[in-house]
Amino acid sequence: MPDTPTPATMHKHAGSGPPPGSPPGAGGGAKPVEERGRTALAVGVVEKIAGMAAREVTGIHALGSGLARTFGAMRDRVPGGKPSVGRGIKAEVGEKQSAIDIALVVEYGVVIPELARQVRENIINAVERMTGLEVVEVNIAVNDVHLPDEPEYEEEEEPVATSGQRPKLK
Repeated sequence: MPDTPTPATMHKHAGSGPPPGSPPGAGGGAKPVEERGRTALAVGVVEKIAGMAAREVTGIHALGSGLARTFGAMRDRVPGGKPSVGRGIKAEVGEKQSAIDIALVVEYGVVIPELARQVRENIINAVERMTGLEVVEVNIAVNDVHLPDEPEYEEEEEPVATSGQRPKLK
């Protein structure tokens, strides 16, 4: 049985071919680093990256459908709860590709096709750059338009000020 090379013997023989007892072809024909293991990305990783990339685009009021935003706002109020960056994002992640669905609420007055193009471009660039996955599609659902005089969800639960002034925004 051949001796197993130790780090010391590998270092001593560096540059002079394969260490003694190495299998044939183990010298210069080693696999590239990318082929020496596999990297698995959780779906949540891609969803968070996509959520952050989408939020960078001006004209988005919120991510998620009305129900998701309602539950998310309640979850955010629980002590120790953290806001979900991936709210409103659903991703499918394979070994080399990803597909992303996003639900948005846009500000009144934005040109929705242009906003969708910018969101799609930002998400694709961020996910591909940070994960190495090919993004095959980004499907965007615009679920609502936020009007300038519409109250926020959090404001609706606040008691109305009796002095005729609006409650302070958080």
